[in-house]
Amino acid sequence: MARPREFDRDTALQRAIETFAQHGYEGTSTPMLLDAMKIGRQSLYDTFGDKRALYIEALRTYSEESIGGTLAAMFAHANVLDGIEGALLAFAETATTPGGTACLGIHAVAEFGTTAPDVCEVTAAVGERTLLAFESRLRDGIGRGEIAASLDPPAGAHFLLATLSGLKIAARGGAPNSVLRQIIAVALRSFSPVNIVD
Repeated sequence: MARPREFDRDTALQRAIETFAQHGYEGTSTPMLLDAMKIGRQSLYDTFGDKRALYIEALRTYSEESIGGTLAAMFAHANVLDGIEGALLAFAETATTPGGTACLGIHAVAEFGTTAPDVCEVTAAVGERTLLAFESRLRDGIGRGEIAASLDPPAGAHFLLATLSGLKIAARGGAPNSVLRQIIAVALRSFSPVNIVD
């Protein structure tokens, strides 16, 4: 008769996310995971599979939660620029909160690039979903006159995704919230309709 599991799976997975985000895949050893997750080796294998399977699940879970929060913030405002600002600021607030989790998604891209198909499958799907959401909001903003009509929505979406990634890297490098807010302000100015005063 199998012994009942003596730990909460979601809690253990969250601890794995935090460990991988802090140290990367290669920098995280199985003993480090066991210590952080507070489980035994057999429980790890029985519940999550091997280290690679756990990493992919952690990456997918983190990415879905992260993009969900970003998109929710972006669509929480009727004004498009306010929504985009809200999405970027929401990240800035999280990234600079003491004890906040480093971005596992950016860590994965920086560590693996395009060399690992299983990792790319996760990061590419999240990136595409984010791009489509940004592009949709930008097209809406152009149609309502809230964003410069000359803006190319796909290019603008890629710029916003790069800005989000840059914010994450800057935060991981120790940039304070005030600096992240300055970056956001500069980025948003590039989308505003140009008003020429004679």
